[in-house]
Order: sequence, then C-alpha cells, then structure tokens
Amino acid sequence: MASKPDLVEQILEEYDELPIESAIDDEMRAKPFRMPVQKVLGQHAISGLVVSGDIQLNDTVKTLPSGMVSTVKSLQLLDDAEEALMSAHAGQAVMITLNNEMAVSVGDMLCTKTNPCEVSDQFRATLVWMSEDEMLPGRAYLMKIGSSTVQARVASPRYVVDIDNQKTLAANTLRQKAIGSCNLSLEQKIAFDPYMDNRSTGRFNLVDPQDNQIVAMGFLEYALRRAGNIHWQALDVDEAARADQKDQRPVVLWFTGLSGSGKSTIANALEKKLFAMGHHTMLLDGDNVRHGLNRDLGFTEADRIENVRRVSEVSQLMLEAGLITLVSFISPFRSERAMARERIGDRQFIEIFVNTPLSVAEERDEKGLYKKARAGEIKNFTGIDSPYEAPENPEMTINTVHQSAEEAADIIIDFLLMKEIINKAGGQ
Repeated sequence: MASKPDLVEQILEEYDELPIESAIDDEMRAKPFRMPVQKVLGQHAISGLVVSGDIQLNDTVKTLPSGMVSTVKSLQLLDDAEEALMSAHAGQAVMITLNNEMAVSVGDMLCTKTNPCEVSDQFRATLVWMSEDEMLPGRAYLMKIGSSTVQARVASPRYVVDIDNQKTLAANTLRQKAIGSCNLSLEQKIAFDPYMDNRSTGRFNLVDPQDNQIVAMGFLEYALRRAGNIHWQALDVDEAARADQKDQRPVVLWFTGLSGSGKSTIANALEKKLFAMGHHTMLLDGDNVRHGLNRDLGFTEADRIENVRRVSEVSQLMLEAGLITLVSFISPFRSERAMARERIGDRQFIEIFVNTPLSVAEERDEKGLYKKARAGEIKNFTGIDSPYEAPENPEMTINTVHQSAEEAADIIIDFLLMKEIINKAGGQ
C-alpha cells in the first residue's frame, strides 16, 4: 500500500497537466495482465484494450467482479482480424476467444487467474477537484474507470492537501483545484488496482450525471476493509411474498413541491383513503423525519442531499416490506430525485409534482416560513435563496390552485387503480 506522501507527490508532479491519459510504456507492460472489457462479441468472444501486462494463448483467465474462469482459445488484433496471435501485450486492442462460455459484461475486468486485481465497492481515494462547483458530499456522481461506469457517492473529505507544502488541512468540501482524501461508496463492485500499483486500473474520473462533465480526477488508494466484512443475508420471506400477503403492489409515491404547496395535506388525505380501502401504507413526511432520523441535518445543499438519500433508503425498506409508501418532501433538486428513483427502481417510483406557484405558496405560509426567509431570518430556503428544480417528466402533476386536497387524493386513487397498483377491494 502506498503512503500518502508518495501518492500526493506523484499527483503533484502531474498536477499542471491534469487531466492526462495513462500512457502505455515499458513499466505498464511489466505489470500484471489487465483488460477492461469494452465489447462482448458472442458467447465466447470479448474485446478490449490491454492496458497492462501480456496474455498468452492457453492462459487461464478470470473475469471480475464475477470471478468466472476460462482459458484463452485464440487472440486477434481488432484492426487485423485475419492475423492470429500467440500473445498480446499492453497497448494492443484485441479480440479474445475463450474455450468456454462466461457471463461477461462491458465494464468487467479480464485478468490472469494467478494474478487477479482486487474487487470492492468502498474505497479510500484521493481526488483532484476540477469543477467550478464545489463537491457536495453524498451527491450521486458517475465514476468512470476503465470501461465501467458506476454511481458513486463521496463522503466529506478527511482532509485536503496544501499544494505548496503538502500539509493536510481540515475541510468540509472540495473546491476547484483542491486535492483531498475521501471515502467513496459505489452502487456495485468494480475490479481495480491501487493507483500506485497500476495507474491504468487505479485511476478514474468523477462525472456530473446532469451535464456529463468531468468534476474530478480520482486515484484509488485501497479498498476499505469494512467492504469485505459485510455480506448480503438471504431471507426466505421476500418483497413479493409480503406484497402478496397484503394484496397490493408496493410502490413509493414521491410528492415534491414548494413549501406550502400542499404536499403533506394531499399525502395525508390519500393515506386515509387507502387505509379505508384496506391497503397497507406508510407516510414519511419531511418535517416529521427531521424530528428523528434526520434531526442532525440542516438546510444547506449538502444537507438536503443527505436528507433525500436517507429517506430513499428508508423508502426502499418500506418497499421491501410490501407497503405503499407516501413520501412528502420538498426534495428540490432533480439530481437527488433521480437518485431516489434509481435506488427504488423506475417501475416502483411514482413522482407526483404538486405544482403550486411561489406566489400562492407564500400567500398560504401557515408556518410563517416565507416571511422569515424574506426577512433573512432563515437561510437556504427553497424558492427564496435556494432553488427549486421542477420535475421535467413526473408521473403525475397536481395543481392545488384549482384542486382541493380531497380532489387531488381522488385523482391519485384513480391513477393507482388504472395502473393496477391497488384494487377497489383493498387488502385481504
């Protein structure tokens, strides 16, 4: 494992030239064989660029993260498919035919069985932040490493490095040109090598999923030990069994809109109707959740992101319990609602936009929050000094200017009946 000064020193040597590509040189040819899978050409054939090491005919290879094993039947250059090779080395784009079928996907890593790379979904990494927008801990970014793209969340920096004297400083975020040490959590496992062992398989980009722009260069230091100590426990009673017991299709109804738009009132009215019909429900209200689960969070952009992340996880648990879950949260950012949709699943996530103009929401202002925000007594208030990004393609839009909460609840009931999420008879 490389020490922090060694890694930072190497990054600083390249700092003025970032971003750079990992050149294929003699050093990389001496490394263990690595080939990110770029295409699956059939049941037995795959292709990609050999980024390090070499591969021989009849070598035993392993694909990661699946761990399946086969042997090399044939090798061909991609730009000269007629020429059969006895071996291929770093820098060559090749097609490899295997002797037996393996479950291989684009983004997997092909290695030799005797010298494989590591696999994990949680890492310690060093980031060089490139975006003008500061890093938002907890926000979902895309990690592009090799031929793989996975969703990644970055925790608050452990420290940042002063590029003048390499001393470490405390920080809550990363700003443009900052170098910082952070923990990463991925949605799925990837194959990798620590950057100091292999710069081709230990280096990545973080990308903003909204505009596909690179926000940071990343360098993997090592997998976090806790990632290997946690295993999924198989359960005999699953989501489908719990849903069948309740005679309903579990979904998450995600109400979003400005403060004062009527989200909670509509969600409450809807839950009463569903409950009366015999359905099994749970209502997660933004204010109520902040009294317990999220009481440690404020209203900065980073806190709002974490607020939605936690509620997404709870909603997923409610879904697995077979419940119809109503979530009433301002959830002002499209990227975080998209994250919630991805976590829960598109088929079971129903976004309901409670579309109320700011002027109407301010007139209602039963809690006096808009008045305080206008007076500067509340900071980061959605619609005043913090933006609200309206949904672009919600499953439903409710206009509370022209519809009462009861009418809106009835409209949603009709929608759920039409989609066969509920039935008129309700649960058993």
